[in-house]
Amino acid sequence: MGLRERATNYAKEKLIKEIMHLLPKFSTKNVIRMIELGESITNDPEYKYNARRLRELFEEGHPAAILIKDVINSLSRQARDKLIQNLFINAFLTGINRRKEILNTEGWQPPQFVVISPTMRCNLKCPGCYAGLYPQDEGLPFETIDRILTEGKELGMYFNTMSGGEVFMRKDIFDIWEKHNDMYFQIYTNGTMINEKVADKLAKLGNVAPMMSLEGFEEATDERRGKGTFKKVMRAMDLLRERGLVFGASLTETRENIETLASYDFVDMLVEKGAMVIWYFQYIPIGRYPSMDIMPTPKQRDWLRRRLKEIRDSRPIFIGDFWNDGPYVKGCIAGGREYLHINSEGNVEPCVFAHFAVDNIKNKSLRDVLNSPFMRGIRKLQPYRENLLTPCMIIDNPHVLRKVVNEYHARPTCEGAEEIITTFAEDLDRYAEEYKKYADPAWEAEWKSTIEEKKKKNII
Repeated sequence: MGLRERATNYAKEKLIKEIMHLLPKFSTKNVIRMIELGESITNDPEYKYNARRLRELFEEGHPAAILIKDVINSLSRQARDKLIQNLFINAFLTGINRRKEILNTEGWQPPQFVVISPTMRCNLKCPGCYAGLYPQDEGLPFETIDRILTEGKELGMYFNTMSGGEVFMRKDIFDIWEKHNDMYFQIYTNGTMINEKVADKLAKLGNVAPMMSLEGFEEATDERRGKGTFKKVMRAMDLLRERGLVFGASLTETRENIETLASYDFVDMLVEKGAMVIWYFQYIPIGRYPSMDIMPTPKQRDWLRRRLKEIRDSRPIFIGDFWNDGPYVKGCIAGGREYLHINSEGNVEPCVFAHFAVDNIKNKSLRDVLNSPFMRGIRKLQPYRENLLTPCMIIDNPHVLRKVVNEYHARPTCEGAEEIITTFAEDLDRYAEEYKKYADPAWEAEWKSTIEEKKKKNII
């Protein structure tokens, strides 16, 4: 390490220490100061733009800024410190500098995160879940998960998502989170295994944010997940809130439940429970007994996009919409552009919903699988359309998934995975064309000029 680099790192460490010193006094004035310090840590123009916009929200007293302040103040000291240090500083600020450095020196940029499914075993047997189609063994060895995370940090990746299967089926998973205590973990869980003992362990760590699955209110959730499941999830939320932890909900909208999941009553119930995040994932025809009849219609999807904007503007909770938020993330994030998925067998999939692989992490490094011809081929095609409201290669541009699977000889990673590009090919082509009738006018009216302006300013 040269003298200049050591001096730069020393300056960054001082800035980080000052940010952490301000944390216990989380006033609007101190938040603005923290954001200004954060802007000094990164050289990335997009991150600087976002930081400036966030600072302006606090200066204006915007409701979103009030939400952020309220959330931070509701957290325990440990959860708050880990959220700021691990997620915002390590992952978002210093991590992006490392990823940009690799881009400048090697010509490719590592993604923000990797989704790992440590196991596909689960204590529930929900209809339509793809996890049950995978082998129900122990899953990825501890040593392999450890290596993936270690190699990821070397590439500037300090955020990780874990899915499954049920993550808490792995008794050694707490050891992973403790060993990598400089990282921030978001986990998708059914919530039924979170008892007081588990909640206490999570409170001690502070770097794990559970996202719990629901189908709607009690009747709908219990109908799919088993009697008593809803009450167990509600109890888990109480335990996490009492300990000052970050947690949220993971929702899969279908043709039948979409209006309930995006109703004010349902969102308000989650806000009252203390949830800080809601992730919306649209059902697509994968998993057990796949069906286009379960998938929301194009009209329903467009309604959801508009409804969630209303909820974002009026409810104190962060909303993520996996299929409709393309304009915020510059289109499809799969294939290693911003993330990829490593399943419990080590197969490296471009997306958690695209069950095809060429490589296996057990015999290759993370760097190697990210730079495989398969992943590079997907990234080369992104974005698939100018309209970022139609970002997906599975349901919006289904010809893309068929093309890359055939061109790179990707193999299905679970039983029936190939049906998405065979049995449902014509149905998805029709769906994509129908959805454009809603998405294209919305893009022209709501997004096109904004995205073009950001491109001119080199901030995307």
